[in-house]
Amino acid sequence: MERILRPLLFAAGCVFVVIGIGGLILPLLPGTVFLIIAAACFARSSPRFESWLLHHPQFGPSIVAWRKTGAVPRHAKFIAVAAMAMSFVLTLLSGAPAIALWLAGAALCAAALYVVTRPSGQA
Repeated sequence: MERILRPLLFAAGCVFVVIGIGGLILPLLPGTVFLIIAAACFARSSPRFESWLLHHPQFGPSIVAWRKTGAVPRHAKFIAVAAMAMSFVLTLLSGAPAIALWLAGAALCAAALYVVTRPSGQA
């Protein structure tokens, strides 16, 4: 089973690195989250790539802070909550049915609450 799982985790890690880098370039796409997931995939498939991520001057500090304390940089919290609020406004403007608005609102509020209650770390 491990012969199959390791290459799949490695491939997933590579995909998450690409998405994560895209998220650092594109507004409203949370890049750090995908890099944290990539590091988790590499931890189980490629220690070399995990080490590269953890020691990368730009990506590493956020991943290490998350692993140590679950910390999220204050500016990342702001961006995440703002993006969630914008997502809800777009859902509201789309004319979605009331049940969709309630479900989206509840899910986004829960996610925002989780984000803002994490310790603040440095970036």
